[in-house]
Amino acid sequence: MKVIGILNVNPDSFSDGGKYVDIEKAVAHAKQMVADGADIIDIGGESTKPGADPVSIEEELARVIPVIKRLKEEMDVPISIDTYKAEVARQAVVTGASMINDVGGAKFDPDMPKVMAELGVKVILMHNRPLSDFGVYENLILDVKQEFKASIDLVLQAGVKDEKIILDPGIGFAKTIDQNIELMRNLSELQTLGYPLLLGVSKKGTLRELMEDDEKSLLGIGTIAATCYAYTQGIDYIRVHDVKENKRAIQVMKNLSM
Repeated sequence: MKVIGILNVNPDSFSDGGKYVDIEKAVAHAKQMVADGADIIDIGGESTKPGADPVSIEEELARVIPVIKRLKEEMDVPISIDTYKAEVARQAVVTGASMINDVGGAKFDPDMPKVMAELGVKVILMHNRPLSDFGVYENLILDVKQEFKASIDLVLQAGVKDEKIILDPGIGFAKTIDQNIELMRNLSELQTLGYPLLLGVSKKGTLRELMEDDEKSLLGIGTIAATCYAYTQGIDYIRVHDVKENKRAIQVMKNLSM
């Protein structure tokens, strides 16, 4: 299981918004995550929390490109760009990113599938929907699988190679708390699609329900528990804020499984 370290370089992300908008702090935090065991650094310049204000392409580029440039010069760990905008993805990869993490599943920007194909990097397709379709499913698991297939078809038809695709069920996106939990309980159903899976639940509200506790300071513990669960389910990637703690939890799981 590979660990993706989250680097938010925007002022309003739900967990660490504003902490790393300064380029020196962002670079230092990325280096610390690598030292702690991160396999990939995922850089995002726009908050995707509910109600967050949209960011222009120019503003998003101004936030992420200088950080990617510095990290590419100073580190040897793969960099992922967390964006649904094709132009941001394009410039990020040209600058040094080697993965596109699209929270829109290649559906929010019509140019994204073509850009993904042209760049030839790995792509993460996250399940998501417009806000108007929030939580409305006839059959959650079947609907998510069908919508994943639509995203996959979009990028394959554009020329993305099959082996470049990773799927993210989008916990916390376009789903109620109960639906998030149902999806997490049925990850094996999504694995039947035949692609590596990424799970991103780090410090999200769904964990409050699973912990049966609203205390914010415990969300890191809930995340570690979710990471251990993901390990038992054969998940390929996890995306987390606290790299060291989750990496060590995975090591415990590995050693106990020997």
